[in-house]
Amino acid sequence: MKIDPAARPFTVMAAVPTVVAALARRPRTTLALGLLTAGVTLFFRDPDRTPDRSPVTDPDVVLAPADGIVTHVGAPQPGIAPPGEWQQVSIFLSLLDVHMNRSPYGGRVVDVTHTQGRFLAAYRAESAMKNERSEVIVEQVVRGRTRRVVYRQLVGQLARRIVTRIEPGDEIATGERMGLMKFGSRMDVFVPPEVVLEVTKGKRAVGGETVLGRFPATDPS
Repeated sequence: MKIDPAARPFTVMAAVPTVVAALARRPRTTLALGLLTAGVTLFFRDPDRTPDRSPVTDPDVVLAPADGIVTHVGAPQPGIAPPGEWQQVSIFLSLLDVHMNRSPYGGRVVDVTHTQGRFLAAYRAESAMKNERSEVIVEQVVRGRTRRVVYRQLVGQLARRIVTRIEPGDEIATGERMGLMKFGSRMDVFVPPEVVLEVTKGKRAVGGETVLGRFPATDPS
């Protein structure tokens, strides 16, 4: 199992009391703390993903950016969407989910904006504009038309750190790793009205594999 390098300081901090308990010859305490250390480390697991039907090469496909439960699909929640006309898909990540984030759509990174904020529960609608977050804008020209997808990493009550490993000017592929969120969070994806959404509320999404929606495969001419 691949572990993201961001795990190192957290694993070390969790391991210190485990070592102390072991040196003090307290087997039960050592076991309990050892399991805790393993759990903290596994939070940063980074599994490889193999999308069905190779959608990463399909410019019409929008993929789930993270593992979790789909909590919203359709018209944007009030006051949350960027300016313009959009559809919104939100995914809530529990502590047990993989927290590696992937770009739901490929292309050129136009903008990355980090905003400081509060730490409300990530499943609450108002967390989208009040919590600490990073917003990414990606553009791709397909069949002569520029497509734009916007997505946000949002921290929750337990997540206190967003890692965004891309910056404006980068080229990123659909489903490619772009960062992570530490300890419980949410991701919002905003797509244009013409995208046909293929997920429903309550569905479990798998980052880099689950198809959220598709742009219409039509020739603009």
